[in-house]
Amino acid sequence: MRQLRKTIRSYRVLVLALDTTTRAGSVAVTDDDRVLALVEGDGTRTHGERLPGELQAALTAADVDVRRLDLIVVASGPGAFTGLRIGLAAVQGLAMVVEKPVVGVSALDAWAATAWDEVGVPAHTTIAAWMDAQRGEVFSAVYLPREDAADLPSGTEPSVATPEITLRRMAHSAGGPIAFAGDGARRYAETITAAQEASWTVIDRSPPLAPALARIGRRLAARGLSGPPHTLRPLYVRRPDVEIERDRQAVSGMYGAIPKRPFRRNGR
Repeated sequence: MRQLRKTIRSYRVLVLALDTTTRAGSVAVTDDDRVLALVEGDGTRTHGERLPGELQAALTAADVDVRRLDLIVVASGPGAFTGLRIGLAAVQGLAMVVEKPVVGVSALDAWAATAWDEVGVPAHTTIAAWMDAQRGEVFSAVYLPREDAADLPSGTEPSVATPEITLRRMAHSAGGPIAFAGDGARRYAETITAAQEASWTVIDRSPPLAPALARIGRRLAARGLSGPPHTLRPLYVRRPDVEIERDRQAVSGMYGAIPKRPFRRNGR
């Protein structure tokens, strides 16, 4: 499928975009940047249970046959490990069947683009994208103001830390008005407010990410950054639980193998 690594410059680009990094998730079908269909997920059910139906519902609502698509876009992370893997696997499988190029987009990039394009945050405002990482932590990145609506979000490297540590880092590196976007920002709004920075605001809306993913993905494809399914790589930021547990057990086993010295009085 090497021929799929190409630059997409056709006048009209039909895009299918999928987000499984958030609890509800979303699917969008776009014609260039015009949204033909948007399906918001049911957060009470797992992505594995409902994803096939949501993909089909979006294509049906847009009246687009899957083989007419030009590009498939997926949120590559960060996010919950299980949901992330389900989304990537679904897109890889679909792209292989219909032989379409794919591109992965950071969900944090999508949060920043959503804040500017859909919530209406002024372009001169810095965006702090925060995603709820559970365990009292947030995935985050800071995005500088952009000059043009067509510009791709330009952010810092994604990181994971507690809200308090994340705010301390931001206080040293970002100035001016900052809008906090994402489900992590809404969850820790009180922590952000307690920082008492007058130019900081928390966006209380969380629109679905799929339309922003489609817009960013189309621009990346126009730069020649789309490719075959096997080129997709997850953006974990935090190591999977299974790796952390495996390392913990390995360390425990290593120390457990050291024989205990018998207790002797007076150092003998």
